[in-house]
Amino acid sequence: MAEISASTRRELVLAVGGRYRMAQPDERRRILDEFVAVTGYHRKHAIRVLNGPPAATAPSPPRGRLTLYGEAVRQALVVLWEASGRVCGKRLRALLPVLLPALERHGHLALDAHVRDQVLAVSPATIDRMLSGPRASAGGRRRRAKTTPALRRSIPVHTFADAREPVPGFVEADLVAHGGDTMAGSFAYTLVLTDIASGWTECVALLVREGSLIVDAFERLRLAVPFTLRGIDTDNGSEFINEMLFTFCSQHGIAFTRSRPYQKNDQAWVEEKNGSVVRRLVGYGRLEGVAAGEALARLYSASRLFVNFFQPSFKLAGKERIGCRIRKRYHAPETPCARLLASDAIEEPIKERLRAVLATRVRLFCSRRIPNFATPFTRWTGHDRLLVGLLD
Repeated sequence: MAEISASTRRELVLAVGGRYRMAQPDERRRILDEFVAVTGYHRKHAIRVLNGPPAATAPSPPRGRLTLYGEAVRQALVVLWEASGRVCGKRLRALLPVLLPALERHGHLALDAHVRDQVLAVSPATIDRMLSGPRASAGGRRRRAKTTPALRRSIPVHTFADAREPVPGFVEADLVAHGGDTMAGSFAYTLVLTDIASGWTECVALLVREGSLIVDAFERLRLAVPFTLRGIDTDNGSEFINEMLFTFCSQHGIAFTRSRPYQKNDQAWVEEKNGSVVRRLVGYGRLEGVAAGEALARLYSASRLFVNFFQPSFKLAGKERIGCRIRKRYHAPETPCARLLASDAIEEPIKERLRAVLATRVRLFCSRRIPNFATPFTRWTGHDRLLVGLLD
């Protein structure tokens, strides 16, 4: 049975109630059966409704919100909101006792005593409600674009157990934030890309966290890395899971996968490089502005050679469970460059270029005092930072 509206029930009570009260017992029983079947009321409640006075079933007039503050208060709040930098209602309410006298003292606002008392007494919720119109016309709150469920479902999940022995070109990507002790405001990020097969790592400095900048970085890295970019595995952040990166991967024939939410071990290769490369070089301080982004770019331009040509790393060969313990076996430590040179999936012209770069950089590193890469970037001397530029 389809559910009827409350207004329809009231009309039915008005139409049936009088006939029900004047009918004989047998007729009453028949009317009550039909009324219960139509309205869905309990039988006892239906009897009370039909026997009640018609006025009791009339709809009550809608209640309006009691207006306490007039247009003068709203206009004053708009001026205060603009002067405060368009903060939220809770922050503006705490600022009113300080901001309102300052504006009056400098002649920017003149209120009579009654309106002034109302402005100082307004609640944060009322402030947000009265400023909803100006806030909407000003653009409202900026929100990060959410990932649509359909797009998320179209990107397959890749776990740590799926990466057995991939060829070079299947990479993991992650973002490292340089916000220091707080994530408020705008600060720099580092996009880290690590090849699963070889451990080859690239870092790109980003001024802000934005999807289009990440796509541009992937476009540059696709042409810069010494292998064909075959697959990208990311976390579930909206800076990665969006239409821009999905379209980029589709146009270039790159497999696009994502890890499981809250499972950092699914991206164990790039997570390890976040600490051993980015945090070891840059540290945990806050970096913001164009100057910081340019310094990070110069640092990564030089350190990529040190990390990929002169830093051997272990690679897991296998593991087995013996009782409650897991025994792991590792290959002999090699540099990412050496693993690429030993791979059959890398073309010979690319290997020749790698050998040429390796020979050139060996002479350069031996002829200059290189900075201590174990020291965080924020504590490097000016001479060390100059050498980073010379090593590029």
